[in-house]
Amino acid sequence: MTQSNTNFDVIVVGGGAIGLATAYYLSKRGASTLVLEQFTFQNQLGSSAGVSRQFRIPYPDEYMVQMALDSMPYWDELQTHTSATLLDKVGTLWFGDPTVQSTEGNIAEAMKSLDALGVPYTSLTAQEIESQYHFKNIDPNYTGLFQADGASIDFRATIKTLYDQCQQSEHVTLQQESPVINIEQTSGIFKVTTPNGVVQAEKLVTVPGPYVNSVINFLGFNIDQIIYWNMASAYFRKTDPTIQYPTWFVFQNAIGDNGNQFYGFPEVGWDHPDYIRVAPDFVMETVPEPNQRSLVPNEQELAYNSEWVKNHMTGLDPTPHFMSTCLVGLSTIPNKETLIDFAPVFVPNHKNIVVSTTGWVAKFTPYLGKILTDLALDGETDIDLTPFRLGHKYFKAFQLPSLNTY
Repeated sequence: MTQSNTNFDVIVVGGGAIGLATAYYLSKRGASTLVLEQFTFQNQLGSSAGVSRQFRIPYPDEYMVQMALDSMPYWDELQTHTSATLLDKVGTLWFGDPTVQSTEGNIAEAMKSLDALGVPYTSLTAQEIESQYHFKNIDPNYTGLFQADGASIDFRATIKTLYDQCQQSEHVTLQQESPVINIEQTSGIFKVTTPNGVVQAEKLVTVPGPYVNSVINFLGFNIDQIIYWNMASAYFRKTDPTIQYPTWFVFQNAIGDNGNQFYGFPEVGWDHPDYIRVAPDFVMETVPEPNQRSLVPNEQELAYNSEWVKNHMTGLDPTPHFMSTCLVGLSTIPNKETLIDFAPVFVPNHKNIVVSTTGWVAKFTPYLGKILTDLALDGETDIDLTPFRLGHKYFKAFQLPSLNTY
């Protein structure tokens, strides 16, 4: 739908996967919704970069396992709107040093959580990992688990499906190349200024990924403990056309500046057929601010990545191809938790401002859209968000410099 007015029930700031999912569920409830995207829709410049993501059930915390399970019907519903397969269910393989704690969690703790919720999986020895999943030269002390519901997400098709649904809705207006340059409140109404003019609404949902502070600063608060990862990625040509991998993650201790943790995907038809994506799950240096990100991957990170492929994966040429980066904002909580909360109480009409940021949440895309819709329209949701209500830790008052400096 094209913009025909400047007054809306809800303005969603951020037109990536989560912003579009939120608009999709807002439209289902008949709320007039404007989505503001600072770049163009379906871009490769933020957390939505890349065309594949991992969907998994294993987590070290039961509430995260339950959230993954609860998200599955929402993926099924979204699937009804496209002929593309959104979740290619190839399974999730976790393996490595069972004592290692990583940004993904811990293998032994994940097993306990899966057991507690009755989620089936298979325990694996190092020998079984090699014989069943095509890895080689695995430390004999490594253990693993395989969970069959894991999938490779066609993220490009996911975003396109949400975009198409929003574009077709009479309740949703999509506006790209519209960075927020000011927000003011008048009588409980948010007036949002972009280069395309002033729009207004009673409620805001801010989901601009790593660019969150550039939006919420205008509302008088800040998240002062975000770190920015400019993550590298590469694809490797198959030398054995019959070989296939599940989605996987290896847990290992760092070796010097080599974070030594990697993850990968199967070959898929939508993403460089005949190649397999493998990427490091670490960065050697963080990015000070989002606008300092680079589209060129760190060469040393890619070198460690290729070394892992050469030494431990079969059927692949270790020469990297199709290199890219993905910018993600992460909290300083040890497991890089996502944050879902209302604005702090010192902000006027704080319950009409919903913030979702940090962490890896692609796997929850449609479900998170539903949750943010509930918060925006009802001020509550039937989902227990206690682990994510972290504003009291991370939201700080912020004073903008004089506007005449902009």
